Amino acid sequence: MALSNDIVLRPRFQLDLSKSNQTILKAFEYNKTTQKSFVVSRIDNHVFIRIPKAEQHYWSPQLHLEVLPKDQDHCTVHGLFGPNPTIWTMFMFLHFIVAGLFIVFGIWAYSNWTLELPFVVQLTIMFLMIIAWVTLYLLGRMGRHSGKEQMHQLHDFMNDVLKQEHLL
Repeated sequence: MALSNDIVLRPRFQLDLSKSNQTILKAFEYNKTTQKSFVVSRIDNHVFIRIPKAEQHYWSPQLHLEVLPKDQDHCTVHGLFGPNPTIWTMFMFLHFIVAGLFIVFGIWAYSNWTLELPFVVQLTIMFLMIIAWVTLYLLGRMGRHSGKEQMHQLHDFMNDVLKQEHLL
């Protein structure tokens, strides 16, 4: 059974275009200076599209595009929506801490069980780590939901840039 896209916290997509990657990258470079609705930055074949600081909130997404050449007249655009990298790093760190504590207390509970010592405290903390993980996951989902409108704005901007007449 295939998983639905609804459980993905960082949605990805891929576009195959019949334009060269340099043409696409130049279009984003051009739009960096001609509009103020989004902050566009480019590093090599990577384009980052962000919401301006004045309109950002804690869960504001960004769109990372990687424009890879297929041949001289075709390219592939790999897109990734995600939160601010600082927020994402914090969430991954918290997930790591929760997983680490779960493993440590699991080992401790198993050791106490094999030694026939009480291990209720360790099992309780393991259960609390499961609750913490579910809470972190739900917070991530809520954050994605609160940034959904801005995600659509970023996607629409990307599509507008890709459809510009000077790309033809």
